[in-house]
Amino acid sequence: MTKVLEHFKKKDPKLWKVAMRLGKIEPYQVRASGDYFADICESIVNQQLSGRAAATIWGRFILLLPQKKVTPENVLKVAGQQVRDAGMSWGKVKYVKDLAFKVKDKLVNLDQLDKLSDQEVIAELIKVKGIGAWTAEMFLMFTLGRPDIFSHGDLGLHNAICNIYGLKNPTREQIETLSLRWSPYRSIACRILWKSLEKTPS
Repeated sequence: MTKVLEHFKKKDPKLWKVAMRLGKIEPYQVRASGDYFADICESIVNQQLSGRAAATIWGRFILLLPQKKVTPENVLKVAGQQVRDAGMSWGKVKYVKDLAFKVKDKLVNLDQLDKLSDQEVIAELIKVKGIGAWTAEMFLMFTLGRPDIFSHGDLGLHNAICNIYGLKNPTREQIETLSLRWSPYRSIACRILWKSLEKTPS
């Protein structure tokens, strides 16, 4: 982290000062499951939900699957109404089913994602209904552990930037210019920005 913080100190003293004020920044945890299909299914469930609610629904969903295994075949076997009754919205039911169908029929190839560029991974994942840039970027950051990811669609990052830089309605171009200062460590910058929101007085 010393090298990263020195980079921020040189390129963006404001972010560096925030990092120093926050103290030790724990690295974001990269999922080590190696099961990209399950990770993406869970990301779909997590969309727009609190951590606790998402975990509850995800746990119920797994219980519906044969042998509790999250595979395309098993997801397709479970009736949509059962999944809906477990707490998943109809939209998300359709999304996980679409993911399962496209992976099973090899319309989406998850096996080689770790060998693709960031933009290629995003292009592959957004073939699935319900997966947009934000979900793909979170996959890049937390599953593949890519170090230089920034998500323009993340409201938390947007709010943190407004707080730190005194901006009211920053344009995408303004935010992009800021984020480029943090490259090639934008994933860690995101961690600092998210953490800063926890420390913001109400």
